[in-house]
Amino acid sequence: MSWLITGGAGYIGAHVVETMCAAGERVVVLDDLSSGSPARLPADVPLVRGSVLDRKLLDATLAGHGVTGVVHLAARKQVAESVAEPTGYWRANVHGLTVLLEAVAAAGLRRFVFSSSAAVYGMPGGGLVTEETPCHPLSPYGETKLAGEWLVRAAGRAHGIATVCLRYFNVAGAARPELADTGAANVIPMFFQRLARGQAPEIFGDDYPTPDGSCVRDYVHVADLAEAHLVAARHLWDRSAAGGEDLTVNIGTGRGASVKELAALVGQVTGHGGPPRISGRRPGDPARVVASVDLAAERLGFTAGRGLEEMVSSAWAGWCHLHPQM
Repeated sequence: MSWLITGGAGYIGAHVVETMCAAGERVVVLDDLSSGSPARLPADVPLVRGSVLDRKLLDATLAGHGVTGVVHLAARKQVAESVAEPTGYWRANVHGLTVLLEAVAAAGLRRFVFSSSAAVYGMPGGGLVTEETPCHPLSPYGETKLAGEWLVRAAGRAHGIATVCLRYFNVAGAARPELADTGAANVIPMFFQRLARGQAPEIFGDDYPTPDGSCVRDYVHVADLAEAHLVAARHLWDRSAAGGEDLTVNIGTGRGASVKELAALVGQVTGHGGPPRISGRRPGDPARVVASVDLAAERLGFTAGRGLEEMVSSAWAGWCHLHPQM
């Protein structure tokens, strides 16, 4: 087996690459390095610098590296940015996926893992979010992920490609400090960034219908997420010879934590305590989004095992590695 991992030099991608390599899988990375870094990759992993919009490069990469399956992670991923730049998000996330799937079909590949998102659900009700929960995304980012799922499934049916779509919930942590999240768009790095400025963590809204009034979310360790990709890839290898697969699963823990609880834990881990700053609600923030993870366990045999404290402490170690002045 040889897997092409698009976006493999990014935060999540580098964890996927490291996990798959450690398990003995052969991988090649395609990344335009807009948010990734070659330093994150093992020295023996080939890196092709370029975009999934480049069909000639895709054809050459698939053929030249003997690729037998694809794990597609490359995408633009910031909700607020997608609202300001919707056409750019549709071009990168949907048109880029279209070009990639055309290359995959032309090369005769039969295995495809797609990086999706819980953003496809939008504002679900208060119970656990199952894969059958209606999808009503609230941002162009979420819309592109849902459209991407539709496209992946349609191409799979048309061309005999076995597919798995993984709907990530809130990703956090780092397997080791060198692979830490370098951005500040997710809540834990946002808290760290404010602490670095001598400011209290900021919480948007404390009047939600939750036990402490702040939003409740399902956080999953990035190392668990990486293992989910390995499990999905091997599942496709086992299933594709028997007629293919068309599977969509949530990847989370099935446990919720409030933003206030998270802020308190960040204070404990970092030693920078103090009450958070409460601001007004952000438009479109649902009160509670927690995954049902039964289907991932049933169909893939996957269960996330790392807890929230490990996510925060490993993220903090990564932040300190990136910002030694802290």
